[in-house]
Amino acid sequence: MSVWGNFWNIIWWLFYVWAFFAFLWALFTVIGDLFRDDKLSGWWKAIWVIFLAFVPFLSLLVYLIARGKGMAERSMERARKHQEAADAYIRGLSAASPSEEISKARALLDSGTISADEFDMIKSKVLV
Repeated sequence: MSVWGNFWNIIWWLFYVWAFFAFLWALFTVIGDLFRDDKLSGWWKAIWVIFLAFVPFLSLLVYLIARGKGMAERSMERARKHQEAADAYIRGLSAASPSEEISKARALLDSGTISADEFDMIKSKVLV
């Protein structure tokens, strides 16, 4: 065999491997979308899964053509909800307003936990 024959065999092998993994990724994406869709009944989900098991390539193409737009909309909605949850979590962890920080420091000063110098230091940091 020549060097170029082996080279093209390697290129074809790489293409087949890439196509196989792309097919698996699309298949698992469709299965995940099926089970996340609240509007689709259990019977329709079962029918889709049966078709995906026995006629995977054709079923995958039909699903992407028939429900691809809804699949993208559900994905965007999920991403939006996750972003809102992350934003709410970050807002909950963010620092309080300066007046709240000073009142907390004042309560610590009144209880004797911190000294007057420490209170002044906290106050100056908050107000800057």
